[in-house]
Amino acid sequence: MKDFAGRIAVITGGGTGMGRELARQLVAEGCNVAMCDVSAEVMAETKGLCEVERLPQGLRVTTHIADVSIEDQLTRFRDELIEQQATDRIHLLFNNAGIGGGGSLFTNSREAWERTFNICWGGVYLGVRTFLPLLVKADEGHIVNTSSVNGFWASVGMGVSHTAYSAAKFAVKGFTEALINDLRLNAPHIKCSVVMPGHIGTSIVSNSRMVQNGTERLSDNDILQTRQRLNGMGMDTSAMSDEDIQNIAAERARTFRDEAPTTAAQAAKIILDGVKAERWRILVGDDAHKLDARVRQTPEAAYTPEFYQSFAAEVGWRLG
Repeated sequence: MKDFAGRIAVITGGGTGMGRELARQLVAEGCNVAMCDVSAEVMAETKGLCEVERLPQGLRVTTHIADVSIEDQLTRFRDELIEQQATDRIHLLFNNAGIGGGGSLFTNSREAWERTFNICWGGVYLGVRTFLPLLVKADEGHIVNTSSVNGFWASVGMGVSHTAYSAAKFAVKGFTEALINDLRLNAPHIKCSVVMPGHIGTSIVSNSRMVQNGTERLSDNDILQTRQRLNGMGMDTSAMSDEDIQNIAAERARTFRDEAPTTAAQAAKIILDGVKAERWRILVGDDAHKLDARVRQTPEAAYTPEFYQSFAAEVGWRLG
């Protein structure tokens, strides 16, 4: 698909981060957009940004409340799209929504673990299931599923467990690769891509806490785990109050968003360029390319402290 003008795109998690930037750039190219998120407020901000960028006459940008892990809500999103976009087909599906959290089978609750897994993996699966009939009706289509570097390397460092997110992102990667032949056999006019970003400047850290805890502040269990992680990094937290830990966590969320090596806008452009080039495997960021090469070169060493420490030093990731 070389040109997005006049097409219709569905974006999950369109309220912030890469989803927002995908919407803005698609609209700038003349594409109609239907986005969903769990927050009407952030979607309204995204829609406003799209309209500021000289929304072409007649171009449609619609917003829909939906939790991608709940099939009935995605079905409602689809039905609203059909009515509000006045169509029975779409051309682009970006299964972008995701959260972190629930990293450990030992120290996190089953509810938190499954919340992360059901959004990051279930949202992709249900997204494809829900919107595939509309893609089939189009003259051409493209499914874009967001995995992560954690879809081929299941770690974010030696001091923190990362099982829920990594398991989900591995599932997304494998599912998308399997779709290549499934689509070729049954709907050859539809292509698919798996996106594997490195560190991108988004609000996923604070957004994840909001989804998991109902607030951007750490829960009591989060505070305990943060203390353990900081202690494991050689920082004595015994004299720190819980509020000190909250402040450290808030600063980490800020730096993750504001000091990332790749911005959300840059990531969106890489993704859209990859779709135009019909690449099924889209790595986003220099850190993603370097990590991919390292894991392929020495897979047996990929989960050793030495591997992580040398890689983090090379690309500027913070240890921990």
